Amino acid sequence: MADRLFNLSANRRIVVGLLVNLLSSICIVFINKWIYVHYGFPNMTLTLVHFVVTWLGLWACQKMDIFAPKSLPVRRIVWLALSFCGFVAFTNLSLQNNSIGTYQLAKAMTTPVIILIQTTYYKKTFSTKIKLTLVPITLGVILNSYYDVRFNMLGTTFASLGVLVTSLYQVWVGAKQHELQVNSMQLLYYQAPLSSGFLLCVVPMFEPLTGDGGIFGPWSVAALVTVLFSGLVAFLVNLSIYWIIGNTSAVTYNMFGHFKFCITLIGGYLIFQDPLSLNQALGILCTLAGILSYTHIKLAEQEEGKSRLAQRP
Repeated sequence: MADRLFNLSANRRIVVGLLVNLLSSICIVFINKWIYVHYGFPNMTLTLVHFVVTWLGLWACQKMDIFAPKSLPVRRIVWLALSFCGFVAFTNLSLQNNSIGTYQLAKAMTTPVIILIQTTYYKKTFSTKIKLTLVPITLGVILNSYYDVRFNMLGTTFASLGVLVTSLYQVWVGAKQHELQVNSMQLLYYQAPLSSGFLLCVVPMFEPLTGDGGIFGPWSVAALVTVLFSGLVAFLVNLSIYWIIGNTSAVTYNMFGHFKFCITLIGGYLIFQDPLSLNQALGILCTLAGILSYTHIKLAEQEEGKSRLAQRP
């Protein structure tokens, strides 16, 4: 009886974690887009707010013993913190200058770029099946972008830089976690304040501090509340990802990610009335088919690898 009650309680916590991640991941995209469209809040300053709120949230979590901080030498995570600034800033700029559909599909290019980086610089090998799944992903993104009526060079540039820096960041995160023997929250606990410091030095060079469009400008209460709320949602995204990975499996997390992918695309066309042509829809389906195939093959290979290890004497 006690075991059944414990399992029921654990399942409820997992369901709550999944729901929090679903709502926060979708919500952050729409809130940020709303802030850019209706308030014109400066991009880098918004990113700085997200970093600061994330660090404050992590500080509160470690005070509540949700995780234990680990002392890390700052010099060993400087480049990681810089890439953290770059990927968040560029992806936000991509969201600001593209339709949500193009923004979301551009993020799907992270997987092919990560594989390219790991193959070129880390001499990691991938199966032919994995490489073939990159074809529909890439073709789908190109097809959607070509027929997107809001296609523009500035948005494409930011999307491309966002994909490149995000890919580098994800590769470096995996390497640093292994090298420093830390989990994602322990690493983020140091990254967030360091990245905040870097952005604080850079923001005055690119964005006004006072007047229209400045952080200390005449913002309405509604704008400031929305910006603060987006920071809280950004923190929930990071926290819920850690929760899901720690309490479920890779299959659950990846399948859940595809569900969020579809809802975000649909929501963008419904809420912001982004135009959608038949060719764009075909591009989206092509990319989604590639992502699903990649996940299925990757997880199958991981399970096969685990079975081989288990069979060894």
